[in-house]
Amino acid sequence: MRLTVLVPGGSGQLGRDLAALASPAVDVVAPGSADLDVTATGQVLAAVGALADRARETGSAPVVVNAAAYTAVDAAEKDEERAFAVNADGPRVLAAACAARRVPLIHVSTDYVFSGDASAPYEPSDELGPRSAYGRTKAAGEDAVLGSGAASWVVRTGWLYGKSGSNFVKTMASLEASRDTLSVVDDQVGGPTWTADLAAGLLELASRVAGGDGPEARILHCTNAGSTSWCGFARAVFTRLGADPARVHPCTTEEFPRPAARPAYSVLSPASWKAAWLTPMRPWEEALDAYFAAAK
Repeated sequence: MRLTVLVPGGSGQLGRDLAALASPAVDVVAPGSADLDVTATGQVLAAVGALADRARETGSAPVVVNAAAYTAVDAAEKDEERAFAVNADGPRVLAAACAARRVPLIHVSTDYVFSGDASAPYEPSDELGPRSAYGRTKAAGEDAVLGSGAASWVVRTGWLYGKSGSNFVKTMASLEASRDTLSVVDDQVGGPTWTADLAAGLLELASRVAGGDGPEARILHCTNAGSTSWCGFARAVFTRLGADPARVHPCTTEEFPRPAARPAYSVLSPASWKAAWLTPMRPWEEALDAYFAAAK
């Protein structure tokens, strides 16, 4: 079955990796925010309408994968109104447009919707408790999508890095080249996720959804398998750069204060993804190896 996929947020690191997976069987339209502002109702209605028309004309199945998000976690503390517009109002408008044109929607969310107080990987059904403006606005976006009446699925992920844009891996690579040592928080644990792997998983889900075989569960978790701390992640980056990982020193969150609170533990359980018979994500260490191999 041929797919026609609209990816709002197409200029971000995830959006670019989704666009890179276009093929004769998968037509991907991935506009950036300059071309499709999810907070502009008229633009959203026109984009979803054009998607539905294009799919009908080409005999393909339409799907929207929403990768648009306000992800400046610290800046959101002072600009929650803007973050809410992009992370909650935008998905609400997008979901309404999808419902009206009977186009399924996959909405990408975050581990930050949880409090971070857990000691075992979070399941989709676990209670939410966001501790930051970013987390609150993303939780509101989930509610808007799932309550819209659209055929919709929420996919939570976290600790993303990719070829495009700014991310932790690129920052660590830059600091390795400019500093003898550096301190990185060691008491925050999560699941590093390569956007190329996430993009492949989202398109697999999109194919299922478009074929009328979408998972019964409407919230899924998708990260590379396993977990580590930011310090452990940084040391893994150094190792793959051929640098001494001992140059990365552990520190506490208290020693490195930020405007927005971070979850101390935000590992997402893979059980829902596996239960939906979707391809399990490989370990984060293997994904990081592949990222560096692709960058050469």
